[in-house]
Amino acid sequence: MPEFEPKILAFACNWCSYAGADLAGVSRMQYPPNMRIIRVMCSGRVDPVFILDALSKGADGVMVLGCHPGDCHYISGNLIAERKMRWTKELIEKAGVDPIRLRLEWISASEGERFANTAKEFTNLIKKLGPIQKEEKEKISHELKAAEKVLDETRVRILLGKERELVEEGNVYGEKATQEDFDKLMKEILDDEHVREKILQIAKEKPISVKEISKKMKMPSDKIGRHVMWLRHKGKIALHGIRERSPLYKTVEVGG
Repeated sequence: MPEFEPKILAFACNWCSYAGADLAGVSRMQYPPNMRIIRVMCSGRVDPVFILDALSKGADGVMVLGCHPGDCHYISGNLIAERKMRWTKELIEKAGVDPIRLRLEWISASEGERFANTAKEFTNLIKKLGPIQKEEKEKISHELKAAEKVLDETRVRILLGKERELVEEGNVYGEKATQEDFDKLMKEILDDEHVREKILQIAKEKPISVKEISKKMKMPSDKIGRHVMWLRHKGKIALHGIRERSPLYKTVEVGG
């Protein structure tokens, strides 16, 4: 049986990491051919949705490569990337994917050898981890799509973009949030949005009751009920009849 050869996608910062990869190439440093590199202007511009999309479409691992802290061409872009990747890992894990499949590394333009060694190390790690089991791929794909939609929610995007500002600089009144408070709020929001997106996926298939959704998701009916009411208030889910005294709900299709 042939050895598993993972597909790895790397987003590399134009000013540092991509130049480091280029140096590795012109210096003829050997590293596995499994990696496909996408050049971006800054690691901070890598949208977490890109990572989830890559994993759902067959990538076995994703790397985000940026400038070392303090050396960012755009001052703090790499620190923004670091915060984004932390929450992206959280969502990847919720989707049932090992967060080890996402890696953030700092590599400068002069570190061709470091780039080659990092590529080798990560490729070997993913080889040992292996591919996502075939029977799980469909389920994982649905979970990753749900996670993508969570990241597209306005309040999630706002918080992801403002974490550093809220924790380190404060709001317009100079009030700062502690990292602990911010993390707690972010986890609660991600949990809520993830549950709601899964409810929408389930209710998209056919009209379904709160009790049935609760059973499918293995969550208390009262919690599912609260989310269903919120989704109904937002016009994302609608009453679709009654069966045995239980209201049935169905996802409202966009444009429907």
